[in-house]
Amino acid sequence: MNPELSVVMPCLNEAETLAICIKKAQGFFERENVRGEVVIADNGSTDGSQKIARDLNARVVDVPAKGYGNALIGGITAAEGTYVMMGDADDSYDFSNMMPYLVKLREGYDLVMGNRFKGGIAKGAMPFLHKYLGNPVLSFIGRLFFKAKIGDFHCGLRGFSKDAFGRMELKTTGMEFASEMIVKASLKEMKIAEVPTTLSVDGRTRPPHLNTWRDGWRHLRFLVLYSPKWLFYYPGFLMFFFGLVISAILVYNPVTIGSVTFDVHTLLFTAVCMLIGFQFIVFYGLTKVFTVENGLLPKSKNYDKQFQFINLEKGLIVGALLIIAGVVLSFLAYNYWQDINFGDITNSNTLRIVIPAVTTMLLGVQVILFSLFFSILGLKR
Repeated sequence: MNPELSVVMPCLNEAETLAICIKKAQGFFERENVRGEVVIADNGSTDGSQKIARDLNARVVDVPAKGYGNALIGGITAAEGTYVMMGDADDSYDFSNMMPYLVKLREGYDLVMGNRFKGGIAKGAMPFLHKYLGNPVLSFIGRLFFKAKIGDFHCGLRGFSKDAFGRMELKTTGMEFASEMIVKASLKEMKIAEVPTTLSVDGRTRPPHLNTWRDGWRHLRFLVLYSPKWLFYYPGFLMFFFGLVISAILVYNPVTIGSVTFDVHTLLFTAVCMLIGFQFIVFYGLTKVFTVENGLLPKSKNYDKQFQFINLEKGLIVGALLIIAGVVLSFLAYNYWQDINFGDITNSNTLRIVIPAVTTMLLGVQVILFSLFFSILGLKR
């Protein structure tokens, strides 16, 4: 019979602690009467880890492609269990206490995360920066960006169904694999639970593979790139709204605050702020379509509706109207220049016409180009 639970451990020279972890997992199977297997996803060990695993009747899967994510993908893919538990082979996680995870998985949860902050972190088990800065900050960003109610985004001990793993379609090859799993499960609206777990001191004498700053940056980069709304839309909307409001005020009249007067030179910068903000919003739209159409992000509930609201014809009309408005304003400015016999323009009121004219024409061109590219990306539909 196929095992109910596969315990997958990524391994790269873990001879010091590998046997302890395997024995704990096998002891759990026997004590709780669970049909299980231990899968060692070996990433090119040179210290005899493979022999240790085979001598203890664990199944060894050779994964030549380097990286934490690669090792886990290889091991999980080879796992035969209905459910999978993954955890590091450094004896920091307790493989003898996996029942809370298995209970949740049997209840139908797709992903069950451990929470080390609720279960307990032994003294010296987690570096100061990880405990009080890196993990809390990255977990907060993950909850904010993806509405994932997870308190410990980077707990290495977690369980999931083999079916859910296939639906996640995980791609990353490094340490950010841990974040991708939660992000994909959240975006695909899978059932996620969290259970307390303990973290012990690493049992190895050598330094861990984790690099604080490099891997922390990879996690942060992944979270940001996988959330185009926070990366492009929200900053773009704020910039566009700020630029539009302040520009509208300055077009009407200069503003004096104390001894400082904000006039056409400020108007020029606020107009640029509005254009940059619009570029961000446009890039958000294009990124969203590209990622969804290429399977990098799942469709949101309103994804299909945007193609009814935004299309090539509407974009061409709006863009053309903006360009025409800019041309009309340009003619008004030209007439004023003609009235002074094309002489030196010293009146700032002229720039209050020229700057909006140029801005609306640029916006019109951007709208037309956006609608064209948007339609090209949606050709599959």
